[in-house]
Amino acid sequence: MDEAGAEHALEKLFALAVVTHQFMEAGLAARGLSRARASVLWNLHHGGPMTQRALAAAIGVTPRNVTGLVDALETDGFVARAPHPADRRATLVDLTDRGRDTVGSLSVEYDEGAVRLFDGLSETQLAGFVATVDHLLERVAQETC
Repeated sequence: MDEAGAEHALEKLFALAVVTHQFMEAGLAARGLSRARASVLWNLHHGGPMTQRALAAAIGVTPRNVTGLVDALETDGFVARAPHPADRRATLVDLTDRGRDTVGSLSVEYDEGAVRLFDGLSETQLAGFVATVDHLLERVAQETC
């Protein structure tokens, strides 16, 4: 592999990262969400009701940070807090109907976006793309360890 080709590929990768980031942020902002708030909703959607401590661990933030996220999401009607059924000291956070509807529409939009984005690629091209991204992710993980 020549250096110029690798640099060109990296430029394309960064351009794709910027565009996908902007697309994602716009979709979340249209729903009144930040990436951090959406991460809370996504984890509740997949993991069911959980304590704030479990949410903090799931999204990789401090318990204090997750308190602020849950407070804002509760104020906006996306989540609700309720007493934990087995632990009097704990509180569970769960999605409200609005939260479930929002995550559902995000999930549909995600699936439709994937189809649109990769439309026109053959199975072989798609498999090659996935293999390349897997390789890059592995290299980045090795560099950060």
